[in-house]
Amino acid sequence: MIYVGIDVSKDKHDCYIVNSDGVVLADVFSVENNLDGFDLLLQRLKSVAPDLLNVKVGLEATGHYSYNILGFLLDKGLATFVLNPLHTNLFRKSTSLRRTKTDRVDARTIAAMMSSGIVLKSYTAISYHNEELKSLSRYRFDKVRQRAKLKQAVSRLVTILFPELEKLVPSLHIASVYALLAELPGAKQVASCQLTHLTNLLSAASKGHYDRSKAVELRNAARRSIGSTMPAKSLELQHTIRLIRELDAEISEIEAAIKQIMDQIASPILTIPGISYRMGAMILAEIGDFSRFDSPDKILAYAGLSPSTYQSGKLDNAYAHMEKRGSRYLRYALYNAAKYVCHWDASFCAYLAKKRAEGKHYNVALSHAAKKLVRLIFALQRSGQPYCPTA
Repeated sequence: MIYVGIDVSKDKHDCYIVNSDGVVLADVFSVENNLDGFDLLLQRLKSVAPDLLNVKVGLEATGHYSYNILGFLLDKGLATFVLNPLHTNLFRKSTSLRRTKTDRVDARTIAAMMSSGIVLKSYTAISYHNEELKSLSRYRFDKVRQRAKLKQAVSRLVTILFPELEKLVPSLHIASVYALLAELPGAKQVASCQLTHLTNLLSAASKGHYDRSKAVELRNAARRSIGSTMPAKSLELQHTIRLIRELDAEISEIEAAIKQIMDQIASPILTIPGISYRMGAMILAEIGDFSRFDSPDKILAYAGLSPSTYQSGKLDNAYAHMEKRGSRYLRYALYNAAKYVCHWDASFCAYLAKKRAEGKHYNVALSHAAKKLVRLIFALQRSGQPYCPTA
């Protein structure tokens, strides 16, 4: 068997080739991050290994930098392994006391790790093509976080400009309130607005829910408001609402693309009550190819939901904490999905209540429910059968 270690970077990739007997077939050499460089790497591999089935290529998970070379290797039919940088870092430290880290050393470390006998799962074409769903779900996650921050800014600005408004509406973040503030960003503007125009504005934005009486109530409150008159803050409020509306449109477009992919996948985990296509997409995208994991415990470890363990002599940690390593996106998706599943599914609701009755904090009990959910997702994906709630 021939092992290839590739240290990925933006402009070039450092490669090292060794066989299973430890004989160096090609010392560290660099290839450019372009098609000519990829072809050069393939030629070097063919020169030392006529049969590419005997070649195993390892590289670190370095985000978008490794995506193109990874696709090239998979297209050529090479067995490719994507290694966790934390794993390779610990392996490098275990082989030497010297604190030396260079691209050349990393390439050798990856090859040595590949040939050390450590059980590794190859990166499959399923995982590679799953990157589109992962990209969309993470992109949506970031957009939703941006929108949440902007909504906090709206609440802060309303407190300055028209603090009484929050008590007169069910929420500041509804279409009718945004329409009002986008045109009249402050108590002074609302107070001086013509009643007919204010009524028409509210009625159109709320689809008839708010009538003239609500317009009178808002205008009277605005005339007695203690809100400050600050043109700069009013302008900031208008721009913030405009950004939120733009993000709403972008998020809807992203979700439509996610739903299209999820409809093609038709995963059985969507039959679990409480898991929508949005949260289900994030779970499937982050886990990728389920065949990489031998058991649900491996997925829990990958998500960082497994408890940490520390034991030495008579010392044993009695209160194990969650490791919180691995994919933070998967951890977020599983934890939040568990909330909804516990609300909509009777068996999960009873399980959460049982853990709470044992004296566990709500968050701890919910983490147990998330682990139960992982076991269920693993079973459904392996069997391909829909979820059947227990009686």
